[in-house]
Amino acid sequence: MKSDATRTLLVTRSDLRCIVEEVGANALMDELIHALTEALRTFDGEQTEVRKRDGFLLESARQPGCLEWMPVMQRGHAVTVKMVSYSPHNPEERGLPTIIATNSLYDVRSGHLIALMDGVFATALRTGAASAVATRCLASPDSRVIGLIGCGAQAVTQLHAISRLFPITEVLGYDTNPEAQESFARRTAFLGLNVKIVPLAELEERSDIICTATSVAVGGGPVLSEKNLKPHVHINAVGSDLPGKTELPKSLLERSLVCPDFTVQCLVEGECQQIRPDQVGPDLITLVKNPDVYEPWREKPTVFDSTGYALEDQVVTALFLKHAERLGLGTSVGLETVGGDALDPYALLHTPEAAPKRDVRLATGS
Repeated sequence: MKSDATRTLLVTRSDLRCIVEEVGANALMDELIHALTEALRTFDGEQTEVRKRDGFLLESARQPGCLEWMPVMQRGHAVTVKMVSYSPHNPEERGLPTIIATNSLYDVRSGHLIALMDGVFATALRTGAASAVATRCLASPDSRVIGLIGCGAQAVTQLHAISRLFPITEVLGYDTNPEAQESFARRTAFLGLNVKIVPLAELEERSDIICTATSVAVGGGPVLSEKNLKPHVHINAVGSDLPGKTELPKSLLERSLVCPDFTVQCLVEGECQQIRPDQVGPDLITLVKNPDVYEPWREKPTVFDSTGYALEDQVVTALFLKHAERLGLGTSVGLETVGGDALDPYALLHTPEAAPKRDVRLATGS
C-alpha cells in the first residue's frame, strides 16, 4: 500500500465491517485461503524472516493467560507485528473475546508505523484459513462430517474456512460451556450447514475432520478420548498456546503425522511439546510446497498443530490493507512526532497540527 512517511492509517472494526460487507464473507475467506497458500508455497527464508512469538505470562487466580508479540519481516519492505492476548475468562467476566489483538505494519527503512488495525477479527479469520490449508493437504477428500470440540469464536471461522474447501454435509459440535453450545448454530447459520450438538463420544466416532479450539487449562487436557476415531481422521488442534496446555492424547500424536505451523514454536507451546522432535512431521510450508509427497497420509490419522504463525498475520494484514486502500477506508492520523525539524524534539509545538491550548487547571485538576 502507498504510505505517507508522516501519517499512519488506522483501520478500525467499522472499516473491517465495511470490507466484509463489500467483498462478502465467503469471497473474503476464499481470497485469504488463496493468499495464505501462495505465501506458504513461495516462502523464501532469505527474504522473509519469521520469529517465534514471545511475551508475558499473565497470572490469574483461576487460569493464567498471556500477552505476546508475533513479528515477521519482509526484507527491504516491512515488518508486521501482532500484539495478542489470551485471557480465557474474558467472555464471562468482561464480555470481551478470549483473544484480543492489534496488527501493526512498519517501514523497515525508516521504522515508521504505516498502519495499525484490529487483530481480533483478523486472527480468527487467518486461524481458520490456516486450518483449511492444512486440511486440504491432509484430510481425506471424501470428508463430509466435521466435529468442533469447543464452540467458541475460533470454531466459527474454523468451520467457515474448511466448508469453503470441503462439501460438508453435517456439523457436530461439543462444548463444556452450555451457552457456547446453545448459540453455536445461530452463530454459524450464515453458512447454511446442518449443525448438531452431540455428546463427545458421538462426535469422535462420526467425524472425518475434527477441530479442537478450547480454553482448556494448563494440565487439563486432553479434550478428546481417542477411543473411536475414524482411521482417516484429520485433526486441527488450535487451542494449545502455552507450555503445558495441550488438547490431544500423546498416544494419538505418536501414531499420527503431526504437522506444526511453526516447528520451533510448536515444540514449546503446541501439541508437539508432548513428543520428541524426531516424531514431528513436516511444517505447514513444507506441506504446501510438497502436497503430493504427503497424499498417502490422507487415509491415515493426521494432526495440524496450529499455535498461530506470524506469517499468517502478515498475509491477513496485507489483505485487509489492500481492500482498505481500494475502498478508501481507514483514518489517516499524525500519530508520530515527525514532519518538522528532525533535530528538534520540540518542533511539534510549532507544526500546524499542534494541539490547541488548554486551561492548565482543567488538565491538572487544580
